Amino acid sequence: MTKIIKTSLLLLAAISVVACGGKDEKTQPEAVYESERGEVAEMTMSEKIKLGEDIFKGKGNCASCHQTDKKIIGPSVKEILQVYDKHNADLVSFLRGNEEPIVDPSQFIIMQANLEITKKFSDLEMEALIVYMRSL
Repeated sequence: MTKIIKTSLLLLAAISVVACGGKDEKTQPEAVYESERGEVAEMTMSEKIKLGEDIFKGKGNCASCHQTDKKIIGPSVKEILQVYDKHNADLVSFLRGNEEPIVDPSQFIIMQANLEITKKFSDLEMEALIVYMRSL
């Protein structure tokens, strides 16, 4: 009987060592988001930044007027974030069309066409866009 208990304990210890050691831990997603189709999407921070970059340079058409740290048609991304942070304002609300412009109101007429695009962004796309902008 003692031999069976010892063998069982030894076997249990061996299984524990094998089960717990030598495996790489999987990277946990930064957050879980719901896609436009209602699917749940898990994304790491780097995946959100990549999606945001794709939106900024593509679908959102942001890059046509905004550069990282230089004003072209619209203010730079860094200026936008500085002003919104300074005023504790909500950039997402502005991009959804729910707030007045605070960075360069004189350019708002040009931005209105693009707001029609950003208003339609899913929560996932909007979050990714903001994460990308803050990564610059």
